[in-house]
This record gives sequence, structure tokens and C-alpha cells, in this order.
Amino acid sequence: MMDTAFQNLCNNARVIPVIEIDDVGTAEDLAGALIRGGIGVIELTLRTRAALPAMQVMKALYPNLVVGMGTIVNADNARRAADHGADFLVSPGFTHCLAETAKELALPFLPGIATPGDIIRARDHGYSFLKFFPAEAAGGVPYLNALSGPFSGVVYCPTGGIGADQAIEYLRLPSVVCVGGSWVASRAMIKAYDWKTVEQNARKAVALRVSKMV
Repeated sequence: MMDTAFQNLCNNARVIPVIEIDDVGTAEDLAGALIRGGIGVIELTLRTRAALPAMQVMKALYPNLVVGMGTIVNADNARRAADHGADFLVSPGFTHCLAETAKELALPFLPGIATPGDIIRARDHGYSFLKFFPAEAAGGVPYLNALSGPFSGVVYCPTGGIGADQAIEYLRLPSVVCVGGSWVASRAMIKAYDWKTVEQNARKAVALRVSKMV
């Protein structure tokens, strides 16, 4: 199933940079720095006008880089992302419309959840790999760990307020496939053309090793 293949891809990624890009002109250097650091999967956020054209540039220059589009909040967002070459879609929440649109587009979809009710609705639509957002504000590692009892078989990509130190704690949870975070390539780093730091952070993210909690 698409959901399983997507989950396996993200499991291998461990850390997925969540990137807000303001200038299409930085897309090539940014992607290059991430790839040199060993990153193969990234999420751009649909918060700026540069996001969609930047994704096109990255996909054209680096076709093996898996680029998803995040901040998908309606069907139009999803269709525009698909038209610009998105490999997967990420939303901060979940709706029936988003789920149906993702299936129509035949794209992997990572819907956001923050409550037990969200999880139940997502599972009713066939989704068991979910984005836990906003992770730190919603309760962090203890909250997510508590959800494992009533929702066995559901796995997560926590995102939101997670830095390098928090990432390792999330990755220790059996229910966590990967984490998303902006610390690898922050907006400030990109604006400063600080590709050396981006590459170094990417290497550190790829090198994360954890022992799962049992």
C-alpha cells in the first residue's frame, strides 16, 4: 500500500527537514547542501510564494531528492502542490476533503493530528501513519507515549517545536517513525546563505542513532 511504502521511506529518513523558503534563487544551493549532508527526504512548507517554484527547481536539478509539500490545508493547496511535482503531501490537520483529494491525486498523505478524536477520524479513512502536530505544544513525548495504549498500530512523525535535543527523545519511542524539524535548515540560515551549517546539521541529523523504548 502507498501508506506503507511512504512510512518505510520516512523510517529510513529518521529526520525530515521542514523548510520555509523565501527566495527561489536559494533552492539549488539549499538542496545541494542537504544532499551533501546525506538528506534524501525534505518537506517544504506552503507558507511563502517561493515554495512551489522552489520545489520545481529542486526536482528538476535533483530528481532523486524526495520533496513533499507541507501546510496543505485545502484541496486547492493539494492540487497545486501535485501540479508542481510534490512527491507527498503534509497537512497540519485532517479532513475528509483532504483525504479524498490525496487519494484522487494518488499521492502519499501525512495528515496532522493532536487529539484522540483526530486519530480515530484518520484511521477511519485508512491512515495509520500520522503527523503529530504541534508536538511540543501539544504535550511532547509523554503525551505521544500515552497515545500508544489505545492506538496500537498507529505511528507518527512528530513536528513542531522540535530541536536536535528533543528529536532523539521522540525517536526512542516505538511509535515514532521519524521527526520533522526546522533546525536542520532554518529560515535564518537560508537567508544568510549559510550552506556550510546546513550541510553540517544535515550530517548530524542523518547520524542520529537511538535505542527504541520497550
